[in-house]
Amino acid sequence: MSDSGKKWYVVRAISGQENKIKSYIESEIEYAGLQDYLGQILVPTEKVFQIRNGKKISKERNYFPGYIMIEANLGGEMVHTIKNVQGVIGFLGETKGGDPVPLRQSEVNRMLGKVDELSETEEKINIPYIVGETVKVIDGPFNGFNGTIEKVYEDKRKLEVMVKIFGRKTPLELSYMQVEKES
Repeated sequence: MSDSGKKWYVVRAISGQENKIKSYIESEIEYAGLQDYLGQILVPTEKVFQIRNGKKISKERNYFPGYIMIEANLGGEMVHTIKNVQGVIGFLGETKGGDPVPLRQSEVNRMLGKVDELSETEEKINIPYIVGETVKVIDGPFNGFNGTIEKVYEDKRKLEVMVKIFGRKTPLELSYMQVEKES
């Protein structure tokens, strides 16, 4: 089976169970002996970092919740096998009783580019600090001090925090990891 016969399709699945359903599809196809028709199965995710109790926590978040990308040649029993997997709702773009519609090459490139980009991008920290907000320094020589955010440097993931030291306001440049929001 040549790779040229394989196209990308989008399978709708129960949201939140994409990885489980992906493994179900893989084992079902293996059981049916249709591995030659299958290219790869992707569940696009991105790494998101959050700060909880002063600790950096990494979480994988689905980029397209409820969707699984499958590269396959949908010949023979392939469509039937995939549709009958537990948790699969159906193929995206199919007309009732019709054949699944493959993604256009431009969509595939964009999707694969996005997936690669997501795996390569550095940590995205989704902490929307805002100017004027009060934060507590939790790391470094000024641990325990409170200050007000003067500037936010999102590209460097740093903040300029005005801290009162010995009665004088002093600007400090601190990373997101060195402060936590006042609660």
